[in-house]
Amino acid sequence: MRILLLVTFSLLLNGCTVMDRKVDVVTPFTLSPYLGKWYEIARLDHSFEQGLTKVTAEYSLSPEDPGLIRVINRGYRQEDDRWQQAHGRAHFWDSDQVGRFKVAFFRPFYGAYQIHDIISYQGRYIAALVIGPDIDYVWILSRTPELSDAVAKRFLAKLEQLGVDTSALIWLSPPPQ
Repeated sequence: MRILLLVTFSLLLNGCTVMDRKVDVVTPFTLSPYLGKWYEIARLDHSFEQGLTKVTAEYSLSPEDPGLIRVINRGYRQEDDRWQQAHGRAHFWDSDQVGRFKVAFFRPFYGAYQIHDIISYQGRYIAALVIGPDIDYVWILSRTPELSDAVAKRFLAKLEQLGVDTSALIWLSPPPQ
């Protein structure tokens, strides 16, 4: 009976990991240049981010568990005149060489975080195109609050190739010209 309960529980937990559509991701990927603060440049809107501006995401290694990545998402809600913050955790999905993570803000529910494209400069990642568990979740991130038109256009072209409605993107910084 115990074995049956353990197997059932294990299946339920695995069922709490969501990835409806795998996309090509950055390979080889290196975590250390990805750690640190990122600014959200654009996104597809979802209830958990609705109305937020000045959104950032910060990634760091957990001192207790070297395989665990701590995530702090933060945004400003002007309607309430307050900052909102969410703490999460991430683990590599495949291997530490592949830009695909399992991310949870409400454990045991994990979603996919897929780094579809990345721009590197002097050994540091400076811009990223991230897809969630499917193409209904999209984020364009940058190390600075603004993104060059060339990089934005590159990411938009990739999103269009995936079938994303880019006109639905919410831009937190000026959209490309």
